Amino acid sequence: MKILFIQTGGTIDKDYPKQISGYAFEIGEPAVKRVLERINPPFDYEILTLIQKDSTELTDDDRQKIYEVCANSKEDNIIITHGTDTMLETAKFISPIKNKTIILTGSFKPEMFTHSDAEFNLGTAVGAINFAEAGVYIAMKGRVFCHDRIRRDLLTGKFLAK
Repeated sequence: MKILFIQTGGTIDKDYPKQISGYAFEIGEPAVKRVLERINPPFDYEILTLIQKDSTELTDDDRQKIYEVCANSKEDNIIITHGTDTMLETAKFISPIKNKTIILTGSFKPEMFTHSDAEFNLGTAVGAINFAEAGVYIAMKGRVFCHDRIRRDLLTGKFLAK
């Protein structure tokens, strides 16, 4: 099995800016690259940087680009790292893709931060892709949901079953 990891940005990939002053973040190298290098997984993978934006800045043109890359990929197992704010919108947008297992995941703290949930969420996505049937899913906080059976509680930020 080979997994295609697609970076689209979001908190999981955020890093401190290269400039000296300011508190703004920028999207850095794919977090999944650092995580996979640390664990040396027993599966083949490819990492594709497609978009490097905060998910609140993603447009339908960006989602169309994600759709096309997923639909045209030779890989049937795809994990998309994505910002949590608009993860559900992207999942819905790409849901017409058939015969592929696509899992979106992200984190609430950048992977580079201590106590980030990034590695746990990536691990959940990788574990799920081994068993999930074709479809589009969200993997967050140890749970995996079909894209149309999930909602986000805007007060707590948690992803919950519909």
